[in-house]
Amino acid sequence: MKWLCSSLYPFVPVAGGALIFLGGMVLFSGCYTLKQGFTMLGYLHKAVPLESLLEEDAPEELANNRRFVEAIQDILCFATQELGLKESANYTRYVAIDRDYLAAVVSASAADSFARHEWWFPVVGKVPYKGFFNPEDARKEAEKLKKQGLDVWIRRVDAFSTLGWFSDPLYSYMQTYPLYHLADLLIHETLHATVYLKGHSQFNEELAEFVGSEGARLYMERRFGRDGEEYQRMEDAQKDSATYLAFIQGLIADLDALYASPLDRAEKLQQKEAIIQAAQSRFDAAYETWFHSDAYRGFSHLPVNNGYLELFRLYYDGGDYFKALYEGSGRDLPKFIAAAKTLNAQGDPRRALAAALEQQ
Repeated sequence: MKWLCSSLYPFVPVAGGALIFLGGMVLFSGCYTLKQGFTMLGYLHKAVPLESLLEEDAPEELANNRRFVEAIQDILCFATQELGLKESANYTRYVAIDRDYLAAVVSASAADSFARHEWWFPVVGKVPYKGFFNPEDARKEAEKLKKQGLDVWIRRVDAFSTLGWFSDPLYSYMQTYPLYHLADLLIHETLHATVYLKGHSQFNEELAEFVGSEGARLYMERRFGRDGEEYQRMEDAQKDSATYLAFIQGLIADLDALYASPLDRAEKLQQKEAIIQAAQSRFDAAYETWFHSDAYRGFSHLPVNNGYLELFRLYYDGGDYFKALYEGSGRDLPKFIAAAKTLNAQGDPRRALAAALEQQ
């Protein structure tokens, strides 16, 4: 599930990975999987060929649709022909939807540590999130977890990969996305459809985050050049994202030190709130000198908890590992992806990826 750390609302680690309720639906008939599965099948039933958007009569809407269709086709061609990602029927169909996100996803963590709550599903194994098409169902799940004393976060996701169970469609709200966001999203999700290691959710997400981001950067560079206006807008957005991520990682490090201390639970929870509030105050004071846009200005009003912070550990805890591996292997993204395609779920995938790159 793709989670783009590119704005505060909605939080989308440009949200890629498998949407577990669909993987599980084919193997057992629990109420959860059936309910989510039927909703998804309803969307798929409404899907129309992407090219049907070019049949619009209104000239202005037709022009917008043509730009969208051409962008999608160009990005997918780049992803498959130039990067070596798996070619499929994904993102060749389109669904009109009356909201600006696809699903609400619940994540949770212990309140006094970053011990991640996980769900288990057939096909994909343990995963640190659970998705719902109906946001009210997500809120009910969150309330159950809160009663267990967990820190819970609900985020909106705009896309996911069903790992080949279905042909993943595009959704109408994607027409408003900047081109680099669209490229990141599609490359991220296509990576999930190309490489997915059961039981290694963190590796899957970190790999897709890196490949999506670097793939989008290469796409924008090759289509517009580094001096192009589109490329510069992407660079500003990525710099803001990196600044926000670095700040959040600093906050996580402060809380990690607290959680490792000999204080009792009540004292840890009290100091946790003080640390978070102090971080929000620092953030507000420095905002104008740190960021190019207003995308992150609402951080001081977020009810930040471990459930929220744990998402950054899931998607970005690898630090510079993937970047360093990429740099060390010659900054060749097709080669990097080809090595990832050789991996299996056995052993440490990071070591296996490094070894596969050395053998190429």
